[in-house]
Amino acid sequence: MSLMEHLATGHTTIARAWALTRRDGATLGFTDHDRDLAFDGMVFEAGAGLTARALEQVTGLAVDNSEAVGALRDAGLTEADIRAGRYDGAALRIWEVNWADVCQRRLIFRGSLGEITRAGGAFRAELRGLSEPLGQPGGRVYHAACSAVLGDARCRFDLDTPGYSAEAPLLTASDAQRLHVAPVETIAEGFLAHGRVIVLSGQAAGLIGMIREDRTRTGQREVTLWDALRAPLAPGDMLRLEAGCDRQAGTCRLKFGNMLNFQGFPHIPGEDWLMAYPRAGQPNQGGQRRG
Repeated sequence: MSLMEHLATGHTTIARAWALTRRDGATLGFTDHDRDLAFDGMVFEAGAGLTARALEQVTGLAVDNSEAVGALRDAGLTEADIRAGRYDGAALRIWEVNWADVCQRRLIFRGSLGEITRAGGAFRAELRGLSEPLGQPGGRVYHAACSAVLGDARCRFDLDTPGYSAEAPLLTASDAQRLHVAPVETIAEGFLAHGRVIVLSGQAAGLIGMIREDRTRTGQREVTLWDALRAPLAPGDMLRLEAGCDRQAGTCRLKFGNMLNFQGFPHIPGEDWLMAYPRAGQPNQGGQRRG
């Protein structure tokens, strides 16, 4: 018997099952049934995860007025993980399943978690369908700065090149925004500005911070982040430090020697050129204007 045939009987044993996959690869399963369910190689835990409002699908496969709610528990979703951003953009699948025969099921939603709010030991999350990215602005922008991300497929620079990345233990952290690490002799001072810190171990493992300042003080490398990491750090936690790029043509050429892959337009006329007008006493021959 198929799920549709089961539903047609009018006497159903239906539950919902959710699978959340975080960006770090961790996957959690939940169900609103009173017992655990298992299929597709996963165990969907009862009473520890999510419940959801009815899904309203409209033309274009968008999902409207949908959200998931649940309790924060040590065995499932925790406030610390949500606060750290580990579930931001997590992939979500929802099944309607016959709990008496889990082979009878259908996938009714596939998308991701949107904005998450927490209060009173519970959380509430928006559900965003697969068509959500279609509503985001896209296309290439023509401007002087490079549009690639350092190390991506368009930039093609290998950040494992000696002198551009290193691993070092955290010595102290006056807060989650200003970090002191062991001296990194292989990376020149200032090279880490606009780069990244990737936490490799400890409670904040997997989190990434963007570097604002990089300098050496009293024999230590001091790295200041634009925004504080949203999980506690402890001395001894291993960090990966990566050099940064301000996306300017000069930086690409002199710091990285990667000008052939520069994705900006450094010679494009600026706003001053667009607003220029003829002036008395200056030659106005209709030729090329050089900015």
